[in-house]
Amino acid sequence: MTKWQRGVGLTALILLLLTLSIFLTINAVWLYRLDIHWLKISQTVQMTPQKIMHNYYQMLGYLELPWVTDLKMSDFPTSFTGMVHFHDVKQLFLVNNVVLLVSIYPAVWYFRRLKRYGERWRLIRPMQVATVIPIVLAAVMAVDFNDFFIDFHKILFRNNDWLFDPSLDPIITALPDTFFLHCFVMAFALFEAGLIWLYWLGRQSFKHVGE
Repeated sequence: MTKWQRGVGLTALILLLLTLSIFLTINAVWLYRLDIHWLKISQTVQMTPQKIMHNYYQMLGYLELPWVTDLKMSDFPTSFTGMVHFHDVKQLFLVNNVVLLVSIYPAVWYFRRLKRYGERWRLIRPMQVATVIPIVLAAVMAVDFNDFFIDFHKILFRNNDWLFDPSLDPIITALPDTFFLHCFVMAFALFEAGLIWLYWLGRQSFKHVGE
């Protein structure tokens, strides 16, 4: 492989891990179902878990399906600014999914090439560097999740529409900050696990080279 091919392949591999981690976290409906009980969301919004989950599925359907153009939740009205924010989130989710799909082929091609030529050891150094990033972000998040969450939104969104008024967008009462904390933890853990797995494969390959 040329240096350019290795660079593109490695980038695709890391993007695949990152976007897959985000995709799996977004679709971890079991996590929200658990949080409904752990965080007592039913008591907060005065609805049954079944009704909350129904609305949650409606929200996810809008956010992830390109052909669903209107957000309609049976029991949670949405303000104009709330709709703008959900639309922005939808665009980010769709971009993540597109990057995920686009990165599959070059990532798999690169991974197979490394295996074919016994060069998985090339993953060692990049994974050593990459594994630091989730750890640093997790440490920042652990110090003050509220500030981390605010800065996260300021980076991704160009407006303040993400600041929901519960009286206008009651869905925010069903999506407490702690739920988002759990989502970040899951995404970081999945991404870190993938990086460590690749690092381990690189180490195994390096051992065989030395034999």
